[in-house]
Amino acid sequence: MTAPKEHFPVIEPGALAEIGSMLDDGLLVADDSGTVMSANNAAVRFLGEGLVGRDLVDLIPAKDVSDVVAGRGRERTFSFAAETSVAMEFNVRIRQMDDGRIIVMLLDMTLQRNLEKVRRDFVANVSHELRSPLTSLAGFIETILINEVRDWPTQQRFLRIMEEEAGRMSRLIDDLLSLSRVEVDEHIIPDETVPLLEVVKSVIASLETRASQRGMRIRLSDRRSQSTGRLVMFGFADEINEVFHNLIENAIKYGFDNTVIEVELELAGPERVMISVTNRGETIAEKHISRLTERFYRVDKARSRKIGGTGLGLAIVKHIVNRHRGAMEVSSAEDGLTRFAVSLPVIAQP
Repeated sequence: MTAPKEHFPVIEPGALAEIGSMLDDGLLVADDSGTVMSANNAAVRFLGEGLVGRDLVDLIPAKDVSDVVAGRGRERTFSFAAETSVAMEFNVRIRQMDDGRIIVMLLDMTLQRNLEKVRRDFVANVSHELRSPLTSLAGFIETILINEVRDWPTQQRFLRIMEEEAGRMSRLIDDLLSLSRVEVDEHIIPDETVPLLEVVKSVIASLETRASQRGMRIRLSDRRSQSTGRLVMFGFADEINEVFHNLIENAIKYGFDNTVIEVELELAGPERVMISVTNRGETIAEKHISRLTERFYRVDKARSRKIGGTGLGLAIVKHIVNRHRGAMEVSSAEDGLTRFAVSLPVIAQP
């Protein structure tokens, strides 16, 4: 006896579209040749605009998809990593219905993958980076407890060093938590609106006193032809604030005394703006440029620790910029001018 043919119910196009609009998972509907006929909002969010009319095998280049489209099976389930600006991973289920239409469901597994990665990285980083200050603290505490240091001035010196190490650990943990939070949610596109220029001005105002302590000035230049226009973008104000706070704070830390930090804003396209932060300091060698956004990478480890750097600031910036579908470029000239330029999408410029 031959096994009975498996049948899948026919669903009317209107009903399928209504079901798709209710789903948080991606839903694609294609004809029997694999050409996409419709896509719900989640699928557009995952794979980008302009899905209708494209071939499934181009959108999801996997053997399982080509097998179903070619009639070498009616149903497949597999994992798929999308090649987008932010790494995303899906569980994909594809099925051909009795009427010939091909239905594709995309279940976003990026959050689970990110959580696992963050947990592993967090444990590894904490154990490595906290070992040095903890060893230092334990040594000073032991020395004081066994009364090897009896004079108060020496004890005060030890206590100041212990305070610095404790502060370093506190900053490190704060930055690790911030980085972990951003990494977990990096694949989620922000849906709030942010007045970009106002955020940048607020950051500059908050750091002007620190800059003036080193004789430095922060100068903002709006190079748009209509500089009075209000720039609005999709994003989270706290995260955009953190991006430019980190970049300008780094410019203060690593720039020379009595110099000017240039913050320049210019259009990088019809719906894109570029904001750069330039300072004058020691030149960063080309071999370091590509690694600056790696966690805990420091060009000068001793100097970075001396001024309170954790080695995580630019890693945080990179992930926030990625989440906001932006890009960052770094350059450092022989004359000591170092420039960090962030381009971001904007939705309004009245």
